[in-house]
Amino acid sequence: MIKPLVRILALILVSFSLSLSANKFEKDWHTYSNYQDVVTTHVILDLDIDFKTKQLKGSIEHHLKYAHKGVQELILDTRDLDIHKVEAFRGGKWTKTTFKLAKRDDVKGSKLTIVLPRMTKRVKVHYNSRPEASGLQWLSPIQTAGKKLPFMFSQSQAIHARSWMPIQDTPAMRVSYEANIHTAKNLRPIMSAKNDPKWHENGDYHFEMPQPIPTYLIAIAAGNIHYKKMSKQTAIYSEPELLDAAAAEFIDTQAMIDATEKMYGKYRWTDYDLLILPPSFPFGGMENPRLSFITPTVIAGDKSLVSLIAHELAHSWSGNLVTNATWRDLWLNEGFTSYVENRIMEEVFGKERAVMEQALAYQSLKEELVELPKGDTILHIVIEGRDPDDAFSGVPYTKGQLFLMFLEERFGRKDFDAFLRKYFDDHAFGSIDTKSFTQYLKTNLIDKHAGKVSIAEVNEWINEPMLPANSPKPTSDAFTNVKSHMESWLSNDVSSGNNGLSKIPTKSWTVHEWLFFINNLPKDISLERLNELDSQFKLTQSTNNEIAHAWLLLNIKRDNPVINKRLANYMISIGRRKLIVPLYKALLETESKRAFTQDIYNKARPGYHPLAQGTIDALFDGKK
Repeated sequence: MIKPLVRILALILVSFSLSLSANKFEKDWHTYSNYQDVVTTHVILDLDIDFKTKQLKGSIEHHLKYAHKGVQELILDTRDLDIHKVEAFRGGKWTKTTFKLAKRDDVKGSKLTIVLPRMTKRVKVHYNSRPEASGLQWLSPIQTAGKKLPFMFSQSQAIHARSWMPIQDTPAMRVSYEANIHTAKNLRPIMSAKNDPKWHENGDYHFEMPQPIPTYLIAIAAGNIHYKKMSKQTAIYSEPELLDAAAAEFIDTQAMIDATEKMYGKYRWTDYDLLILPPSFPFGGMENPRLSFITPTVIAGDKSLVSLIAHELAHSWSGNLVTNATWRDLWLNEGFTSYVENRIMEEVFGKERAVMEQALAYQSLKEELVELPKGDTILHIVIEGRDPDDAFSGVPYTKGQLFLMFLEERFGRKDFDAFLRKYFDDHAFGSIDTKSFTQYLKTNLIDKHAGKVSIAEVNEWINEPMLPANSPKPTSDAFTNVKSHMESWLSNDVSSGNNGLSKIPTKSWTVHEWLFFINNLPKDISLERLNELDSQFKLTQSTNNEIAHAWLLLNIKRDNPVINKRLANYMISIGRRKLIVPLYKALLETESKRAFTQDIYNKARPGYHPLAQGTIDALFDGKK
């Protein structure tokens, strides 16, 4: 019993020092909190999950560390929370202290200012969330796989943690946490912490996360959640209807962990489990430590979409272990993770698949760069005054990945891998901003290998728009073959009756080859050609959600009414923003489709997450 306690205390001490190191970074614009004066190092949540009122009710206790003497107030971030009482721990007991909740700002929420009597070390806030909390989604039974019990889950990135707990909501600091969660007996909560696989008949659960994490990684879910072990470190949590399919689909997760440890050092979070959420989850995945939240849209039955699992696992090194200090620095999270993801895929599934995924991402980024405002194509994006969710595009992910591929090409994989491993070790359980990273890169890689990369080249990648001329341009031989077959088919006379489709060796094609084929068809392709394809390959009815998305999007742009029924069903049944938002955008580009699109949205919106609702509402309002 002594050794685990020592480990926990050591991690808390690490949390103290790393949290206070946030002072060296530029202030995070997206937080009201005074974390540079006094910082939370540990929190204790005590919450009831009330599905009837769609609220979390209870308290959060903050353990505080002061950067200097004379600090008289603690400032926390909130958004749409009801604050009932605040207490400070003094003289061995809790006593009320004064607080003020400021007017709401549309981006940052409401500043909660708490008077700190004599620099108290512990503060407790009694509160409840509201049904409209942007970081929570409450699902009725009909919106779940089992259709019998409700479901709730959080999504705290980027600054939505403040909508369900009053906290210093910035990635510049980190906290360890524990939680006491109370639910109805037939519902089970789980968190981004150590989860007990046993179902507790009394509805009371205790969680502990001893490692310090940024607040956006504190996560909770509750519902008819069951458990299935996959390997020594991995397990699936999901509704029972999805449990076996998910376990079969993601059985290679342990192999991914083993491969990443060989490249970049030990996995430091003990377990790595996956929670399969209902289809309304707005993202592909969320890298909550120890328990990644995963969309069911990647359960394809053939492991063709498991790069998403590799991505969320990669965050256990880049993002969770080493975190972007502000949301301007998002590329340090997602670019590194996209790079590590692809390296995992290469190690586990082979170089050919990894290169195909590089090429698809590169092609997608080039198309997106044309549409984005030029300022949003910069890695170190200027995001002050805007919602940090606006920073999420292909730029931090794929441009960031290409930058690291550029460095790998110049320095060689051996030296670059050694640099990355040292980088993860040197900054473990800490945060870093772009300026600090650039200096670290110069000291630990550029200066040690003179003449291979200049600081001017680094600055162009990080601070200039679009892609540099020296960017890697990944291509795949498999895609060259696909393009050859496509061009041969397109050259046939459509009226000849011999369309040549049967000669294309699609039976051996991967999902990546299908995506390349669909995405590279001529933008002015005729409806006759599209219907030929559909007749031969049944693409409209594809059960692979990525292939279906690409096919439906192409047909929307060609105004092909054949897909309308499938399109409506697809958009109503899936809430993942990557898959639905481009479809809404394409539909709303034509005014004659607005009524049809509105009808779909009226049916779909109640099942979408608040983040997806906000994005699509803005499309209908003409704001994006």
